[in-house]
Amino acid sequence: MLFVPLPFVVALLLLLRFVALLRQQEGGNRPFLALIGLCILQSIAVGLRWGYDVTAVRYVLPVLAGGLPPLVLASFQSLMHRDRADLPWLNAAPPVAILALLVLAPDLIDGALVVIFVGYAVILLRLANAGPDGLDEARLDGAAGAHKALLIAAGSLCLSASLDIAIALDFEWSRGENVPMIVSNANLLSLFLAGLTAAVAARARAVPAPPEEGDRDDSMAERDRDVLERVDRLLVDQKLFRDENLTLARLARRAGVPARQISGAINRLTGRNVSQYINDFRIAEACRLLRDTDMSVTSAMLESGFQTKSNFNREFRRVTAMSPATWRAENRPPPS
Repeated sequence: MLFVPLPFVVALLLLLRFVALLRQQEGGNRPFLALIGLCILQSIAVGLRWGYDVTAVRYVLPVLAGGLPPLVLASFQSLMHRDRADLPWLNAAPPVAILALLVLAPDLIDGALVVIFVGYAVILLRLANAGPDGLDEARLDGAAGAHKALLIAAGSLCLSASLDIAIALDFEWSRGENVPMIVSNANLLSLFLAGLTAAVAARARAVPAPPEEGDRDDSMAERDRDVLERVDRLLVDQKLFRDENLTLARLARRAGVPARQISGAINRLTGRNVSQYINDFRIAEACRLLRDTDMSVTSAMLESGFQTKSNFNREFRRVTAMSPATWRAENRPPPS
């Protein structure tokens, strides 16, 4: 019977995700595609090393592992507006450092990988502190899911660090007898999580738009009211909430106001985040369509700016405490 290592199965599942995302590609998902591709390569390498005992792969595995955390960070940074140019060479430093250690000090590789994984997990968690509004280049209807994916990605890096510690201890205590079992389970779980979070977050990536203008300082209270009035005019007069690719950064450019001022004004004046505030307009439009037209629930969802039924149903219940079908049944005017 043909033996197919579990890592190859994981690689196949990630490949299916890769192909699905590639078909949706509009130019903004390249970092996420690269991340899933790296997870596929690493899974195949793990399968060759521990499934078929191809020992030469042991030189490739740590280099691939060292490239994973920087690519995770770069992927999620693509959902954030950057005020200054990034230094891409910094993200190349970890795999280069691991490659140097392979030649100069192989015994230090395990410790270096733990430091890299934990360090990048801390960076991701710091990015997550800003909440969904921090992902201002993500579509507003996908920002919450992308933020959860960011937290899960940080957790998967911590899991990988724990795996490296477990492997090092196993070599120390039992000469590596349990390493194949550890790698086949924990490592694959972390890779699978990284691949899935990349696919989830990539779907929130909006079509790229021109860079936003610089910040302007105004007085706080007056500025907040002015900002909210500008945003409301765009949403009401131009029906901007119907744009399924609407992001906080794009809304800021249309309003001529820095993104963080919009986020702060909405938070302070309404007690909601930007996604919830925009979705309130979308749900109001969906309710109007459900009440006044014979449009299907799905058509009303798409017409009001939502892209996924799960997000639409969740937000509809948040605003109305009912499902769309129940709300329509209770609010449609009787036939004349």
